Amino acid sequence: MRRTQTSLERLVQDVARDLAGWPDVVRVFARCLPNTLETTVTRRPDGTTFVITGDIPAMWLRDSTAQVWPYVALSAHDPDLRGMLAGLIRGQARCVLLDPYANAFNAEPRGPGHADLPEPHPLVWERKFELDSLLYPLRLAHGYWRATGDTSPLHGEFREAARLILATLRGEQRHAGGGSPYRFHRPNPVLPTDNLPNGGEGNPIGYTGMVWSAFRPSDDACTYNYHVPGNMMAAVELGHLAEIARRVWEDGELAQEALALGGEIAAGIERFGVVDHPAFGRLYAYETDGLGRHLLMDDANVPSLLSLPYLGYRPAGDPVYANTRRFVLSPANPHFYAGAHASGVGSPHTPPGYVWPIALGMAGLTAPPGPEREEALLTLARTTAGTDLMHESFDPGDPAAFTRPWFGWANSVFAELVLAQVRSAARRP
Repeated sequence: MRRTQTSLERLVQDVARDLAGWPDVVRVFARCLPNTLETTVTRRPDGTTFVITGDIPAMWLRDSTAQVWPYVALSAHDPDLRGMLAGLIRGQARCVLLDPYANAFNAEPRGPGHADLPEPHPLVWERKFELDSLLYPLRLAHGYWRATGDTSPLHGEFREAARLILATLRGEQRHAGGGSPYRFHRPNPVLPTDNLPNGGEGNPIGYTGMVWSAFRPSDDACTYNYHVPGNMMAAVELGHLAEIARRVWEDGELAQEALALGGEIAAGIERFGVVDHPAFGRLYAYETDGLGRHLLMDDANVPSLLSLPYLGYRPAGDPVYANTRRFVLSPANPHFYAGAHASGVGSPHTPPGYVWPIALGMAGLTAPPGPEREEALLTLARTTAGTDLMHESFDPGDPAAFTRPWFGWANSVFAELVLAQVRSAARRP
Protein backbone atom coordinates (compact mmCIF):
# COMPACT_ATOMS: atom_id res chain seq x y z
CA MET A 1 0.00 0.00 0.00
CA ARG A 2 2.69 2.44 -1.06
CA ARG A 3 0.28 5.28 -1.86
CA THR A 4 -1.26 4.98 1.62
CA GLN A 5 2.15 4.96 3.27
CA THR A 6 3.02 8.12 1.36
CA SER A 7 -0.26 9.71 2.48
CA LEU A 8 0.50 8.96 6.12
CA GLU A 9 4.11 10.02 5.79
CA ARG A 10 3.00 13.35 4.34
CA LEU A 11 0.61 13.86 7.24
CA VAL A 12 3.37 13.10 9.75
CA GLN A 13 5.55 15.70 8.03
CA ASP A 14 2.76 18.27 8.21
CA VAL A 15 2.23 17.60 11.91
CA ALA A 16 5.98 17.84 12.56
CA ARG A 17 5.93 21.29 10.98
CA ASP A 18 2.80 22.47 12.78
CA LEU A 19 3.87 21.13 16.21
CA ALA A 20 7.58 21.86 15.88
CA GLY A 21 7.75 22.96 19.50
CA TRP A 22 6.51 19.59 20.77
CA PRO A 23 9.08 17.02 19.64
CA ASP A 24 7.87 14.32 22.05
CA VAL A 25 4.34 14.54 20.67
CA VAL A 26 5.55 14.48 17.06
CA ARG A 27 7.78 11.47 17.66
CA VAL A 28 5.02 9.44 19.29
CA PHE A 29 2.50 10.49 16.63
CA ALA A 30 4.86 9.25 13.92
CA ARG A 31 4.67 5.76 15.46
CA CYS A 32 1.03 5.74 16.55
CA LEU A 33 -0.65 7.00 13.37
CA PRO A 34 0.49 4.16 11.07
CA ASN A 35 0.52 1.45 13.75
CA THR A 36 -2.93 0.02 13.00
CA LEU A 37 -2.33 0.01 9.26
CA GLU A 38 1.15 -1.50 9.49
CA THR A 39 0.56 -4.14 12.16
CA THR A 40 -3.13 -5.11 12.47
CA VAL A 41 -4.77 -4.89 9.02
CA THR A 42 -5.18 -7.79 6.61
CA ARG A 43 -6.74 -7.26 3.18
CA ARG A 44 -8.42 -10.45 2.00
CA PRO A 45 -8.95 -11.84 -1.51
CA ASP A 46 -12.73 -11.75 -1.00
CA GLY A 47 -12.67 -7.96 -0.71
CA THR A 48 -13.04 -7.81 3.07
CA THR A 49 -10.61 -6.42 5.65
CA PHE A 50 -9.76 -8.02 9.00
CA VAL A 51 -8.32 -5.86 11.79
CA ILE A 52 -6.93 -7.48 14.95
CA THR A 53 -6.73 -5.45 18.18
CA GLY A 54 -2.96 -5.88 18.50
CA ASP A 55 -1.68 -8.53 20.88
CA ILE A 56 -5.01 -10.42 20.75
CA PRO A 57 -5.44 -12.07 17.32
CA ALA A 58 -9.17 -11.35 16.99
CA MET A 59 -11.27 -8.55 15.54
CA TRP A 60 -13.57 -6.64 17.85
CA LEU A 61 -16.32 -4.73 16.03
CA ARG A 62 -15.74 -1.78 18.38
CA ASP A 63 -11.96 -1.74 18.34
CA SER A 64 -11.59 -2.25 14.61
CA THR A 65 -13.72 0.83 13.90
CA ALA A 66 -11.87 2.94 16.46
CA GLN A 67 -8.49 1.76 15.19
CA VAL A 68 -9.12 2.94 11.63
CA TRP A 69 -11.04 6.10 12.54
CA PRO A 70 -8.10 8.50 11.94
CA TYR A 71 -7.87 7.18 8.38
CA VAL A 72 -11.48 7.97 7.44
CA ALA A 73 -10.88 11.62 6.59
CA LEU A 74 -7.68 10.73 4.72
CA SER A 75 -9.53 8.17 2.60
CA ALA A 76 -11.27 10.90 0.62
CA HIS A 77 -8.04 11.40 -1.34
CA ASP A 78 -6.41 7.97 -0.93
CA PRO A 79 -7.80 5.07 -3.01
CA ASP A 80 -5.87 2.46 -1.02
CA LEU A 81 -7.32 3.65 2.27
CA ARG A 82 -10.78 3.74 0.71
CA GLY A 83 -10.38 0.13 -0.37
CA MET A 84 -9.22 -0.95 3.07
CA LEU A 85 -12.10 0.83 4.83
CA ALA A 86 -14.71 -0.41 2.36
CA GLY A 87 -13.41 -3.92 2.97
CA LEU A 88 -13.74 -3.46 6.73
CA ILE A 89 -17.34 -2.27 6.36
CA ARG A 90 -18.08 -5.45 4.39
CA GLY A 91 -16.16 -7.62 6.85
CA GLN A 92 -17.96 -6.18 9.86
CA ALA A 93 -21.31 -6.71 8.14
CA ARG A 94 -20.51 -10.39 7.63
CA CYS A 95 -19.61 -10.69 11.31
CA VAL A 96 -22.92 -9.16 12.39
CA LEU A 97 -24.81 -11.49 10.06
CA LEU A 98 -22.99 -14.47 11.60
CA ASP A 99 -24.06 -13.55 15.12
CA PRO A 100 -25.40 -10.14 16.22
CA TYR A 101 -24.73 -11.03 19.86
CA ALA A 102 -20.99 -11.62 19.37
CA ASN A 103 -18.47 -8.88 20.09
CA ALA A 104 -15.27 -10.37 18.63
CA PHE A 105 -14.43 -12.68 15.77
CA ASN A 106 -11.69 -15.05 14.62
CA ALA A 107 -9.80 -14.74 11.37
CA GLU A 108 -10.14 -18.51 10.90
CA PRO A 109 -12.62 -21.02 12.35
CA ARG A 110 -11.73 -22.09 15.88
CA GLY A 111 -11.56 -25.68 17.02
CA PRO A 112 -13.74 -27.35 19.68
CA GLY A 113 -13.42 -26.66 23.38
CA HIS A 114 -14.22 -22.94 23.47
CA ALA A 115 -15.42 -21.93 26.94
CA ASP A 116 -18.24 -19.71 25.68
CA LEU A 117 -21.91 -20.52 25.29
CA PRO A 118 -22.78 -23.88 23.71
CA GLU A 119 -21.89 -24.19 20.05
CA PRO A 120 -21.06 -20.62 19.03
CA HIS A 121 -20.24 -20.09 15.40
CA PRO A 122 -16.68 -21.28 14.60
CA LEU A 123 -15.69 -17.74 13.62
CA VAL A 124 -16.86 -16.25 16.92
CA TRP A 125 -14.05 -15.41 19.34
CA GLU A 126 -16.33 -14.22 22.11
CA ARG A 127 -20.11 -13.92 22.43
CA LYS A 128 -20.42 -11.12 24.95
CA PHE A 129 -23.36 -8.98 23.90
CA GLU A 130 -22.19 -5.39 24.14
CA LEU A 131 -24.58 -2.80 22.79
CA ASP A 132 -21.80 -0.69 21.28
CA SER A 133 -20.56 -3.63 19.19
CA LEU A 134 -23.59 -3.18 16.94
CA LEU A 135 -23.17 0.59 16.80
CA TYR A 136 -19.56 0.97 15.71
CA PRO A 137 -20.18 -0.61 12.28
CA LEU A 138 -22.91 2.01 11.72
CA ARG A 139 -20.50 4.74 12.82
CA LEU A 140 -17.82 3.54 10.39
CA ALA A 141 -20.18 3.19 7.44
CA HIS A 142 -21.70 6.63 7.98
CA GLY A 143 -18.32 8.29 8.52
CA TYR A 144 -16.85 6.62 5.45
CA TRP A 145 -19.80 7.60 3.25
CA ARG A 146 -19.74 11.22 4.40
CA ALA A 147 -15.97 11.45 3.88
CA THR A 148 -15.80 9.80 0.46
CA GLY A 149 -19.26 9.86 -1.10
CA ASP A 150 -18.75 6.18 -1.93
CA THR A 151 -21.88 4.11 -1.32
CA SER A 152 -20.65 0.83 -2.79
CA PRO A 153 -19.93 -0.95 0.55
CA LEU A 154 -23.28 0.19 2.00
CA HIS A 155 -25.36 -2.15 -0.15
CA GLY A 156 -25.79 -5.92 -0.06
CA GLU A 157 -24.54 -7.49 3.16
CA PHE A 158 -24.21 -4.19 5.00
CA ARG A 159 -27.85 -3.35 4.35
CA GLU A 160 -28.86 -6.79 5.59
CA ALA A 161 -26.67 -6.33 8.67
CA ALA A 162 -28.20 -2.92 9.36
CA ARG A 163 -31.67 -4.46 9.36
CA LEU A 164 -30.47 -7.18 11.74
CA ILE A 165 -28.88 -4.57 14.01
CA LEU A 166 -32.15 -2.67 14.16
CA ALA A 167 -34.14 -5.83 14.89
CA THR A 168 -31.70 -6.90 17.61
CA LEU A 169 -31.79 -3.52 19.32
CA ARG A 170 -35.57 -3.49 19.18
CA GLY A 171 -35.71 -6.99 20.66
CA GLU A 172 -33.33 -6.12 23.50
CA GLN A 173 -35.54 -3.20 24.53
CA ARG A 174 -37.64 -5.93 26.09
CA HIS A 175 -35.00 -8.36 27.29
CA ALA A 176 -36.79 -9.34 30.50
CA GLY A 177 -39.48 -11.96 30.75
CA GLY A 178 -38.04 -14.40 28.26
CA GLY A 179 -38.35 -12.06 25.30
CA SER A 180 -34.66 -12.36 24.42
CA PRO A 181 -32.83 -15.46 23.19
CA TYR A 182 -29.55 -14.30 24.70
CA ARG A 183 -27.97 -15.83 27.81
CA PHE A 184 -24.31 -15.85 28.83
CA HIS A 185 -22.68 -18.21 31.28
CA ARG A 186 -19.17 -19.63 31.37
CA PRO A 187 -18.65 -22.70 33.52
CA ASN A 188 -15.04 -21.75 34.30
CA PRO A 189 -14.73 -17.97 34.05
CA VAL A 190 -11.28 -16.42 34.22
CA LEU A 191 -12.74 -13.38 35.99
CA PRO A 192 -16.02 -12.89 37.88
CA THR A 193 -16.86 -10.15 35.36
CA ASP A 194 -16.99 -12.83 32.63
CA ASN A 195 -20.39 -14.08 33.83
CA LEU A 196 -23.94 -12.81 34.18
CA PRO A 197 -26.07 -13.62 37.25
CA ASN A 198 -29.43 -15.37 37.22
CA GLY A 199 -28.38 -18.17 34.93
CA GLY A 200 -26.82 -15.85 32.41
CA GLU A 201 -29.83 -13.55 32.07
CA GLY A 202 -28.50 -10.61 34.12
CA ASN A 203 -29.95 -8.71 37.07
CA PRO A 204 -33.63 -7.71 37.24
CA ILE A 205 -34.67 -4.72 35.13
CA GLY A 206 -37.71 -2.61 34.37
CA TYR A 207 -38.73 -1.34 30.96
CA THR A 208 -37.18 2.06 30.13
CA GLY A 209 -37.16 2.37 26.34
CA MET A 210 -33.40 1.86 26.43
CA VAL A 211 -31.65 -1.23 25.04
CA TRP A 212 -30.40 -3.93 27.41
CA SER A 213 -26.69 -4.81 27.31
CA ALA A 214 -24.96 -7.77 28.95
CA PHE A 215 -21.45 -6.31 28.96
CA ARG A 216 -19.73 -2.95 28.94
CA PRO A 217 -17.32 -1.73 26.26
CA SER A 218 -14.58 -3.01 28.58
CA ASP A 219 -15.91 -6.58 28.10
CA ASP A 220 -16.83 -6.62 31.81
CA ALA A 221 -20.34 -7.62 32.82
CA CYS A 222 -22.76 -4.79 33.54
CA THR A 223 -23.95 -4.33 37.10
CA TYR A 224 -27.23 -2.79 35.93
CA ASN A 225 -27.97 -3.75 32.37
CA TYR A 226 -28.96 -0.45 30.84
CA HIS A 227 -25.54 0.90 29.92
CA VAL A 228 -26.26 4.61 29.61
CA PRO A 229 -23.30 5.71 27.41
CA GLY A 230 -23.99 2.78 25.07
CA ASN A 231 -27.59 3.87 24.74
CA MET A 232 -26.46 7.43 24.05
CA MET A 233 -24.31 6.13 21.22
CA ALA A 234 -27.31 4.12 19.98
CA ALA A 235 -29.45 7.26 19.79
CA VAL A 236 -26.78 8.95 17.65
CA GLU A 237 -26.01 6.01 15.37
CA LEU A 238 -29.66 5.23 14.73
CA GLY A 239 -29.89 8.78 13.40
CA HIS A 240 -26.95 8.01 11.13
CA LEU A 241 -28.62 4.79 10.01
CA ALA A 242 -31.79 6.75 9.20
CA GLU A 243 -29.75 9.13 7.06
CA ILE A 244 -28.20 6.24 5.13
CA ALA A 245 -31.60 4.57 4.71
CA ARG A 246 -33.16 7.75 3.39
CA ARG A 247 -30.39 9.08 1.17
CA VAL A 248 -28.56 5.94 0.00
CA TRP A 249 -31.25 3.25 -0.01
CA GLU A 250 -34.30 5.54 -0.47
CA ASP A 251 -35.98 3.45 2.21
CA GLY A 252 -38.21 5.82 4.14
CA GLU A 253 -39.78 3.04 6.20
CA LEU A 254 -36.43 1.89 7.58
CA ALA A 255 -35.40 5.48 8.23
CA GLN A 256 -38.56 6.10 10.24
CA GLU A 257 -38.09 2.87 12.20
CA ALA A 258 -34.50 3.85 13.10
CA LEU A 259 -35.54 7.38 14.13
CA ALA A 260 -38.42 6.07 16.22
CA LEU A 261 -36.20 3.65 18.12
CA GLY A 262 -33.56 6.34 18.62
CA GLY A 263 -36.20 8.67 20.03
CA GLU A 264 -37.46 6.04 22.47
CA ILE A 265 -33.91 5.38 23.65
CA ALA A 266 -33.14 9.08 24.12
CA ALA A 267 -36.36 9.58 26.09
CA GLY A 268 -35.46 6.61 28.30
CA ILE A 269 -32.00 8.02 28.97
CA GLU A 270 -33.33 11.38 30.06
CA ARG A 271 -36.04 9.82 32.24
CA PHE A 272 -34.14 6.95 33.85
CA GLY A 273 -30.45 7.76 33.38
CA VAL A 274 -30.19 11.16 35.08
CA VAL A 275 -29.69 11.58 38.83
CA ASP A 276 -29.36 14.52 41.22
CA HIS A 277 -25.96 14.40 42.88
CA PRO A 278 -25.52 16.35 46.15
CA ALA A 279 -22.12 17.72 45.10
CA PHE A 280 -22.25 17.85 41.29
CA GLY A 281 -25.92 18.51 40.49
CA ARG A 282 -27.83 16.73 37.72
CA LEU A 283 -25.61 14.23 35.97
CA TYR A 284 -25.78 11.04 33.93
CA ALA A 285 -25.41 7.65 35.59
CA TYR A 286 -23.16 5.04 34.02
CA GLU A 287 -25.74 2.24 34.37
CA THR A 288 -29.28 1.86 35.62
CA ASP A 289 -31.82 -0.95 35.94
CA GLY A 290 -35.02 1.02 35.42
CA LEU A 291 -36.06 0.07 38.95
CA GLY A 292 -34.49 3.02 40.73
CA ARG A 293 -30.91 1.78 41.03
CA HIS A 294 -28.01 3.68 39.44
CA LEU A 295 -24.29 3.10 39.18
CA LEU A 296 -22.32 6.33 39.43
CA MET A 297 -18.91 5.85 37.81
CA ASP A 298 -17.25 6.02 34.45
CA ASP A 299 -15.00 3.59 32.62
CA ALA A 300 -12.16 4.40 30.23
CA ASN A 301 -13.61 2.41 27.33
CA VAL A 302 -15.70 4.29 24.78
CA PRO A 303 -18.68 4.78 24.76
CA SER A 304 -18.16 6.40 28.13
CA LEU A 305 -19.82 9.31 29.87
CA LEU A 306 -16.70 11.38 29.26
CA SER A 307 -16.98 10.77 25.51
CA LEU A 308 -20.51 12.14 24.94
CA PRO A 309 -19.49 15.20 22.86
CA TYR A 310 -17.08 13.01 20.87
CA LEU A 311 -19.92 10.59 20.08
CA GLY A 312 -22.28 13.45 19.23
CA TYR A 313 -24.92 12.91 21.93
CA ARG A 314 -24.45 16.20 23.79
CA PRO A 315 -22.25 19.25 23.18
CA ALA A 316 -19.46 19.91 25.65
CA GLY A 317 -21.33 22.96 26.94
CA ASP A 318 -24.46 21.03 27.88
CA PRO A 319 -24.96 21.62 31.64
CA VAL A 320 -25.77 17.99 32.51
CA TYR A 321 -22.72 16.82 30.56
CA ALA A 322 -20.58 19.49 32.24
CA ASN A 323 -21.67 18.25 35.67
CA THR A 324 -21.06 14.67 34.60
CA ARG A 325 -17.59 15.53 33.32
CA ARG A 326 -16.64 17.21 36.59
CA PHE A 327 -17.74 14.07 38.43
CA VAL A 328 -15.91 11.71 36.06
CA LEU A 329 -12.64 13.64 36.33
CA SER A 330 -12.68 13.74 40.11
CA PRO A 331 -12.02 11.33 43.00
CA ALA A 332 -15.80 10.94 43.29
CA ASN A 333 -15.56 8.60 40.29
CA PRO A 334 -14.37 5.32 41.84
CA HIS A 335 -12.20 4.67 38.75
CA PHE A 336 -10.40 8.02 38.66
CA TYR A 337 -6.76 7.70 39.68
CA ALA A 338 -3.84 10.08 40.06
CA GLY A 339 -0.08 9.77 40.40
CA ALA A 340 3.07 11.77 39.88
CA HIS A 341 2.96 11.39 36.08
CA ALA A 342 -0.74 11.41 35.19
CA SER A 343 -4.31 11.54 36.42
CA GLY A 344 -7.32 10.14 34.64
CA VAL A 345 -9.94 7.43 34.30
CA GLY A 346 -9.13 3.76 34.63
CA SER A 347 -11.28 0.64 34.57
CA PRO A 348 -12.14 -2.36 36.74
CA HIS A 349 -10.87 -4.34 33.74
CA THR A 350 -7.26 -3.51 34.66
CA PRO A 351 -5.30 -3.26 37.93
CA PRO A 352 -6.68 -0.80 40.49
CA GLY A 353 -4.95 2.56 40.25
CA TYR A 354 -4.02 2.25 36.55
CA VAL A 355 -5.19 4.96 34.13
CA TRP A 356 -6.00 4.39 30.45
CA PRO A 357 -4.48 6.38 27.58
CA ILE A 358 -7.83 6.08 25.78
CA ALA A 359 -9.47 8.03 28.61
CA LEU A 360 -6.65 10.58 28.74
CA GLY A 361 -7.05 11.06 25.01
CA MET A 362 -10.82 11.37 25.33
CA ALA A 363 -10.43 13.99 28.05
CA GLY A 364 -8.34 15.98 25.58
CA LEU A 365 -10.70 15.41 22.63
CA THR A 366 -13.72 16.62 24.62
CA ALA A 367 -11.92 19.64 26.11
CA PRO A 368 -11.89 23.02 24.35
CA PRO A 369 -8.65 23.96 22.61
CA GLY A 370 -6.27 25.19 25.23
CA PRO A 371 -4.35 24.07 28.32
CA GLU A 372 -6.39 20.96 29.19
CA ARG A 373 -6.05 19.48 25.71
CA GLU A 374 -2.35 20.38 25.53
CA GLU A 375 -1.70 18.80 28.92
CA ALA A 376 -3.40 15.57 27.79
CA LEU A 377 -1.16 15.44 24.70
CA LEU A 378 2.04 16.03 26.63
CA THR A 379 1.09 13.56 29.36
CA LEU A 380 0.40 10.80 26.82
CA ALA A 381 3.65 11.46 24.95
CA ARG A 382 5.67 11.30 28.16
CA THR A 383 4.16 8.13 29.65
CA THR A 384 4.93 5.52 26.98
CA ALA A 385 7.76 3.96 29.02
CA GLY A 386 10.15 4.63 26.15
CA THR A 387 8.11 2.68 23.58
CA ASP A 388 6.59 5.71 21.80
CA LEU A 389 3.34 3.74 21.64
CA MET A 390 0.22 3.80 23.78
CA HIS A 391 -0.69 0.96 26.11
CA GLU A 392 -3.98 -0.30 27.48
CA SER A 393 -3.32 1.14 30.94
CA PHE A 394 -0.41 2.23 33.11
CA ASP A 395 0.47 3.13 36.67
CA PRO A 396 0.33 6.94 36.88
CA GLY A 397 3.02 6.80 39.55
CA ASP A 398 5.29 4.59 37.40
CA PRO A 399 4.45 4.47 33.67
CA ALA A 400 6.94 1.63 33.20
CA ALA A 401 4.27 -0.59 34.77
CA PHE A 402 1.63 -1.07 32.09
CA THR A 403 -0.74 -3.58 30.50
CA ARG A 404 -0.78 -4.63 26.81
CA PRO A 405 2.26 -3.37 24.92
CA TRP A 406 0.42 -3.58 21.58
CA PHE A 407 -3.04 -2.00 21.63
CA GLY A 408 -4.15 -0.42 18.36
CA TRP A 409 -7.19 1.46 19.68
CA ALA A 410 -5.15 3.58 22.10
CA ASN A 411 -2.62 4.45 19.39
CA SER A 412 -5.41 5.71 17.16
CA VAL A 413 -6.99 7.82 19.90
CA PHE A 414 -3.64 9.53 20.45
CA ALA A 415 -3.39 10.19 16.72
CA GLU A 416 -6.90 11.67 16.75
CA LEU A 417 -5.96 13.97 19.61
CA VAL A 418 -2.86 15.21 17.81
CA LEU A 419 -4.87 15.93 14.66
CA ALA A 420 -7.51 17.76 16.70
CA GLN A 421 -4.78 19.92 18.20
CA VAL A 422 -3.40 20.72 14.75
CA ARG A 423 -6.85 21.68 13.45
CA SER A 424 -7.59 23.91 16.42
CA ALA A 425 -4.20 25.62 16.06
CA ALA A 426 -4.92 26.27 12.38
CA ARG A 427 -8.18 28.01 13.25
CA ARG A 428 -6.58 30.48 15.62
CA PRO A 429 -6.26 34.03 14.25
